[in-house]
Amino acid sequence: MSYSFENVRKIFPHTKNIVFFNTAAFGPICTPIKESVDQHLDLHIASEVDDTRKMFELRESVREGYAKIIGAEARQVGIGLNTSFGLNLAANGLPLKEGDEVLISDIEFPATIYCWRGAAESRNLKIKYIKSRERKFDVTELEKAITDKSKALSISFVQFFNGYKNDLKRLSEICRQNDMFFVVDGIQGTGAEPINVVDLGIDIFSCGCQKWMLAPFGSGFYYVSDRVRDNLIPNNITWYSSEWNFQFSDLFKYDLPYYETARKFEGGYYATMNLLGMDASQKIFLDLGIADIQQHNHKLIDRLAAAVKECDYYSISTSLKESERASIFTFTCDQLKELHRFLLEQKIYTACREGSIRVAVHFFNNESDIDKLIEALEVFRKERAGRTPVKSS
Repeated sequence: MSYSFENVRKIFPHTKNIVFFNTAAFGPICTPIKESVDQHLDLHIASEVDDTRKMFELRESVREGYAKIIGAEARQVGIGLNTSFGLNLAANGLPLKEGDEVLISDIEFPATIYCWRGAAESRNLKIKYIKSRERKFDVTELEKAITDKSKALSISFVQFFNGYKNDLKRLSEICRQNDMFFVVDGIQGTGAEPINVVDLGIDIFSCGCQKWMLAPFGSGFYYVSDRVRDNLIPNNITWYSSEWNFQFSDLFKYDLPYYETARKFEGGYYATMNLLGMDASQKIFLDLGIADIQQHNHKLIDRLAAAVKECDYYSISTSLKESERASIFTFTCDQLKELHRFLLEQKIYTACREGSIRVAVHFFNNESDIDKLIEALEVFRKERAGRTPVKSS
């Protein structure tokens, strides 16, 4: 099946019953993923065929697909389990010395913080938090914070709570000017916002695929630039870090060379059902195209934003500036938690994050979804009119 915006909604059964705007938390599973996993389970229940070779071939197909999506070469991409997998590769593998500083935003998602915190404790590194301004990463504060000890910047492509898209090109330039490594958490942008990690000069890019990439939980990939690959300290070497060419009847080989690609750091055997899910989901993105997905999502957000702007009861808390916006839209009101519960009762799934309602719009959403949300917001406003506002905490 070839996917288009006209037919892709049909493979997401949830669209018949609910309005799903919570992809920034987890993505709904489509029927091709279920069918692919079901076929695999049936095969192994029968236990009549060894499909090991097929799974290794599938791994390479998945690797190539993700490389295309982020503008990399397949040899630069590794298969991981989640965003933390690649972040830990950076935190524990980059050639940093005792006392070196790692710069991180003070409004960063905890995955970045804890990966670097663990590395800082074991490697005697220093984490320096960059003060944000108006809940956005402040480039001026970054430049003021850099010292001769500053050796890495770790930041998100898109901020999880308000959809602010960081200026990765500018940040990369600052890193190069100051001889710093550039590490990016890509989970809240990849699949919905175009990116070219090579052109941006990113050193390590990591992305869990259970959100915007719509793959099963425990799926992810990472990118390692040519600049840093051979200098990474290997902390996850396994027997799959070397090429066996399927010679699994001749295993007393203890001196095989490691891969000279990102595969070196992948770890042991793959979660096969996740590979199947990743393969099935990424075909959708390759058919639709990330730039067209972005255009689709932003158009729907514009429709929602226009309605919110017209109502004094709600206020927008996300940036709609073209260079800063992503596929996440946030707004707030005085009765935030009550609103979130009300939307759930209407089978409209959003998230309550850091003082705002977060609406994550993806390609399976359409104008009807947006209009149902707009209608629900108006009903909520009218029902609360005249009541004493209760400030959300």
